[in-house]
Amino acid sequence: MDFDLTDEQRMVQETARSFSEKEIKPLASRMDRESLYPGDLVRRLGEMGFMGMCVPPQFGGAGMDLISYVIAMEEIAKAWASLSVIMTVNNSLVCDPILRFGSERLKRKYLPRLTRGELLGCYALTEPGAGSDAGAIQTKAKRDGTDYVLNGTKLFITNGKHSHLALVYAVTDPSRGKKGISAFLVDKTAEGFGVTKLEDKLGLRASDTAELLFEDCRVPAENLLGAEGEGFTITMTTLDGGRIGIAAQAVGIAQACLEEASGYARQRWQFGRPIAEFQAVQWMMAEMAVETDAARLLTHRAAWLRHRGEKVTRQAAMAKLFASETANRAAYKALQIFGGYGYIKESAVERLFRDARITTLYEGTSEIQRLVIARRLMEQGGTAHGAQEKNL
Repeated sequence: MDFDLTDEQRMVQETARSFSEKEIKPLASRMDRESLYPGDLVRRLGEMGFMGMCVPPQFGGAGMDLISYVIAMEEIAKAWASLSVIMTVNNSLVCDPILRFGSERLKRKYLPRLTRGELLGCYALTEPGAGSDAGAIQTKAKRDGTDYVLNGTKLFITNGKHSHLALVYAVTDPSRGKKGISAFLVDKTAEGFGVTKLEDKLGLRASDTAELLFEDCRVPAENLLGAEGEGFTITMTTLDGGRIGIAAQAVGIAQACLEEASGYARQRWQFGRPIAEFQAVQWMMAEMAVETDAARLLTHRAAWLRHRGEKVTRQAAMAKLFASETANRAAYKALQIFGGYGYIKESAVERLFRDARITTLYEGTSEIQRLVIARRLMEQGGTAHGAQEKNL
């Protein structure tokens, strides 16, 4: 793995950083307070090629590598986590599975418009009784002629209200357990598809999180993603990429915490000098810097391996676990450095503190990541070094 960024990757970083500074940051605080969906910014991301970064050009995408994607995610998340989660869902949870498992017809029908930001996708897996246990979903899909008929409820669906297309998991054969789950691309205009509730959240206030209801919702059989019964395999493969995206988001949040705290510590004076000169503050900033760098390296490793075609279940879980918990620790320390000023709504670290909390919950909780890592270690006889890491 080469730690130097290529010219293309550096250009992506500079583009994302400039866009964040000029167009996102001036709007983020107000739109977050008012819970305003950033539709114009989402469209701008599409124009820049950031809504389908790894989709090949023949399907309308930017054709970039995964390192470019996580670099861009970090910069967008550093400015505003709400916008970054909209971006990562469309990239890693919608475009990627269509690209990997979709028919040629589905790829040509949906990917160009998703990558341009004309369509927005959502990922409908979680249910009232199925969160960490994805195999426990109860939404049903019954074949009826040339269609499937879907019935069920999905919870906590990011982009659920504003999306145009949903990747929905449903049981097609209850007798087969996890092997009886299938994946469908469902157009939001389909009869029987409804948004029944919007969640009022602690953080990510400008990103909608919705409850979806399917009542005799008819979906063309040609919108089946992969083969019937492959849904669980698709969701596990997709979540590896999704966890890399959330790890990148968490790195961005942690980096923002470090930059805000270090800037404030240099200009805030107490006892006749800047608080940055006090060892207690210096140690907090040093810990934030080390952990953020380590989280970034884990995330880049997972992205690099996945781009090479390697199976990265353990590496993605490690990146997501460490980066998300780093973001939470960094947010705590940043607010501590700001003191009372960090606790008020006008402070950037107040929003960072709230936004960081979700990163240890979605795309699999920290506890689930530890289970995934431990199981992979046991499969490898307890060694932390898989064969696929030999070239690192």
